[in-house]
Amino acid sequence: MKVNIVPTNVLYNSYLLRQNLILLNLTYPFLNLQVVGNSALGNPIYTVKLGKGPNKVFYSGSIHANEWITSVLLLKFIENYCDAYISNSSLYGYPIRQLFNSTSIYIMPMVNPDGVDLVNGYINQISTAYQNAVTISNRFPNIPFPSGWKANINGESFINFHFLVFKK
Repeated sequence: MKVNIVPTNVLYNSYLLRQNLILLNLTYPFLNLQVVGNSALGNPIYTVKLGKGPNKVFYSGSIHANEWITSVLLLKFIENYCDAYISNSSLYGYPIRQLFNSTSIYIMPMVNPDGVDLVNGYINQISTAYQNAVTISNRFPNIPFPSGWKANINGESFINFHFLVFKK
């Protein structure tokens, strides 16, 4: 039976990502879900590991805030992969059990949760975070705000991640 956890018809945000990951992890306990850091506003940065093989692949999404659809794409891939694993079938022509044993796929579905929340209207416009973003955006009048937003919420050019060793 195909499970349908990840919605593809809504504006995504960090809360929905968290809920989807929790439900995916409950449904598919072989997922390795970890928090590897936090955003400027304290939102967790998640990484999912699929498989246990020596070959390693890394995918990331929503590096820029207005690229939030990549998070949905990656979560839907995780869901489809897990469904194929449970049903011992193939995904895009690849036998998933074989892929699971030969390759470790690391996925960071939302690198910039604050930015995603900002462009999709999930940050209160009277909050300090929103006002800080407005101030930063005033330096770039050619970029529509917030729909064209690309920077981190506080203007920093990086987020400090604490990469962990996966134990599963």
